[in-house]
Amino acid sequence: MSQETIRAVDKPPRKQQQRSIVTQEKLLDAAIDAFSEKGFKGTSTRDIAERAGVHHPLITYHFKNKDRLWRAAADRVFRDFRRSLAASLEVHKDESPKERMASMIRTYLHYAKSQPALHKVMVQEASYPNERLDWLIEAHLKPLFDTSFVLMEELQQIGVAPPGNPKLLFNMIRLSSGGLLALGNELKGSSGIDIDAEGTLDEIAEMIVNVFLPGEMRQIA
Repeated sequence: MSQETIRAVDKPPRKQQQRSIVTQEKLLDAAIDAFSEKGFKGTSTRDIAERAGVHHPLITYHFKNKDRLWRAAADRVFRDFRRSLAASLEVHKDESPKERMASMIRTYLHYAKSQPALHKVMVQEASYPNERLDWLIEAHLKPLFDTSFVLMEELQQIGVAPPGNPKLLFNMIRLSSGGLLALGNELKGSSGIDIDAEGTLDEIAEMIVNVFLPGEMRQIA
């Protein structure tokens, strides 16, 4: 078979595969927006298809059902989030534990600002017990949090973080970061704080570090 024939035979499947990937990405983008705004129960697959600008049956073709589409959408948001944090820790692996945690806080804030669905999805699903929340915790949150708890305990041992339950302390840091972003519209109206302004995220990160990690490092006896 000539090279020209091979290319002619191979071209249509490749185009079809490329269109399929584009359609999936459109559906995932639309699903992330819809689920974060209305939650799982308040979102219909028809709404997602309309947002994506594709025919409704394509959701069943690519994702089988709404539950699988939700998991695929959530998986992309939280997978990219974990990768961002892992990259930050790798860049700062040779620095002090305090600087590693500070870098995580900065990365957390910047990613959450660029992807609002990170907090919106958690708020939507955490409002009542459900299988999606269980899956989200096991697939994404626990692996991330377990690593963070160890780092928080280290920070307490060397005198950087205050004493107390390290898991509670970590979640206080997390919710302080995410809560400010989630209430961005209210903050602007009530307090004149513009989270979209240049430098605001870094200012928030610096204040969180100063409040929750106020100590200076000391050697463990």
